[in-house]
Amino acid sequence: MRARIDEIVFDCHDPARLVRFWAAVLGGDPVDREDDWSYVDPPECMRVAFQRVPEGKAAKNRLHLDIDAGDVVAAAAEAVRLGATRVGGVMTDEHGRFQVLQDPEGNEFCFVAALDG
Repeated sequence: MRARIDEIVFDCHDPARLVRFWAAVLGGDPVDREDDWSYVDPPECMRVAFQRVPEGKAAKNRLHLDIDAGDVVAAAAEAVRLGATRVGGVMTDEHGRFQVLQDPEGNEFCFVAALDG
């Protein structure tokens, strides 16, 4: 069987708030499909959706988004201005530079950039 991922769905408390944050980060228009379901369909990546659940986030994400940012420092600064929180500083390893952040509900994601050369 061959399948294709249609969208990434985050469980959350406030779909309307998160979709606006992620639309600003990824581009695209926020869409409130129902009271408990919102999504953004960015031009450069797959759709990201947000579904209200009654329970709060209780542990570290088992999945996170790595977002190719080019300029990790500038992207992180803009995300913080939009409501994200930095987790540590910018790191560099053999693959490139990255910054771990949390969105306004604590979902982790990273801005990444490959090393030049």
